[in-house]
Amino acid sequence: MNIFSQALGATCVAAALLIAPASFALDDHALPTAKIAADDVVVTEHRATINGERFEYTATTGTQPVFNEAGEATAALFFTYYERKDVKNRENRPLVISFNGGPGSASVWMHIAYTGPKSLRVDDEGFPIMPYGVKDNPHSILDVADIVFVNPVNTGYSRVLPNDKGEMPSRDQQQKMFFGVNADVKYLADWVNTFVTRHERWRSPKYLIGESYGTTRVSGLALELQNRQWMYLNGVILVSPTDIGIDRQGPVKAANRLPYFAAAAWYHDALPADLQEKDLLDVLEEVEAYTLDTYLPALAKGAMLPANERDQVAAQVARYSGLSEQVVQRSNLDISTSFFWKELLRDRGQTVGRLDSRYLGIDRNDVGDSPDYNSELTSWLHSFTPAINYYLREELGYKTDVKYNMFGPVHPWDRSGDNTGENLRQAMAQNPYLNVIIQSGYYDGATNYFDAKYTGWHIDPSRKMADRIDFKGYRSGHMMYLRAEDLKLANDDLREFIKATIPAEGEAAKY
Repeated sequence: MNIFSQALGATCVAAALLIAPASFALDDHALPTAKIAADDVVVTEHRATINGERFEYTATTGTQPVFNEAGEATAALFFTYYERKDVKNRENRPLVISFNGGPGSASVWMHIAYTGPKSLRVDDEGFPIMPYGVKDNPHSILDVADIVFVNPVNTGYSRVLPNDKGEMPSRDQQQKMFFGVNADVKYLADWVNTFVTRHERWRSPKYLIGESYGTTRVSGLALELQNRQWMYLNGVILVSPTDIGIDRQGPVKAANRLPYFAAAAWYHDALPADLQEKDLLDVLEEVEAYTLDTYLPALAKGAMLPANERDQVAAQVARYSGLSEQVVQRSNLDISTSFFWKELLRDRGQTVGRLDSRYLGIDRNDVGDSPDYNSELTSWLHSFTPAINYYLREELGYKTDVKYNMFGPVHPWDRSGDNTGENLRQAMAQNPYLNVIIQSGYYDGATNYFDAKYTGWHIDPSRKMADRIDFKGYRSGHMMYLRAEDLKLANDDLREFIKATIPAEGEAAKY
């Protein structure tokens, strides 16, 4: 790959923190600290072959400020923006605005493993390999859409800025400004408006994609952009969605776990032989029907469930989950996910991952009710952290002494007033162009795929917009794109979604 670096401004360079001997100790104000520039980018040029097409593109990497109502910069948000170069009519070129989740997670995951022009160097199932780094991603959606990856405050290189007196806002002030469901949506909508204006993308079809908590973020942004920025979208993509404020507690929360349990158990060959002989999707179809028709009503009855029915349910839940009837009975038919991750392969001396139950872990003791650590997350950090630090600095030319926060300090996070699912419904109702696609991995135990289906069913209870909400499932976990087969499939699904949601010439937005 040929890279022609064209710096539009000097990137932030600061001295690293000095460690002074005790006899020469300096006060905090004398110590140099790494600082990020508020408004500064580097542009590099690249070539790619994606979906069979060879073309050139630019990568704009750097910071853009968050402005308050007084027009003062309150934070610097780090972003990477990819633009295909051979586009004649930018007004017809879709723009995808990408967020990860956490809250507190950088945009690294989808950036260098899913939709971007580079993908992580891992094996075909997503496990780390050395040397660390990135490789060309022939499945990226850059052939059909430009993409900007955004890092919210305190993630990646994004940071809160001092005021004009050099004073940092207090932690309470920062939380009100940035660290909560609604504060997050408000300032990011302002930032997106500035970005779209600076890069002259107001006429382009626009899409938001969010992963995990990022689905809460983009669901809220859909209405916020519409009602406060007057920016209308063509699509919202929910990858491994949270509940987005849609209630699914009590028996629903407990029952919805069973199809995921079945998927994880099937993967590890822990189901009865007759189920193991079936394809995964055939097993899940059977378990989903049982969950809705029998398991959920049984859990709702609680202590009123007759003993013989309880025994029948316990036997069937055990059959589908790979656990013993005794364990299911002792759990009062309600098995927690953390216990499942510990229990499923306890006899083998292994645990299964939370976000992707294909990953295995080993604990100090086989007794206990939850794993010692998340085996999938340690594996991902193993490969992602060196790759993003290398890629931004050495391939995209962005150099700074500021630490890249894979997970940044954003807590306590204010989760009150989360109406993001309803906000998404309202945005769809007001905008006939707006469509939604949900993508989930069957082996995700944190935001399980059946919960995602449930969310899709309840975004629009009226069913008046059911034809504008789609679901896609994959034989992997939370980050389904780490599996080579699903990297292609999931990007192909996005590519088709984008193409299908750009209206025909002259097609009006009306009911």
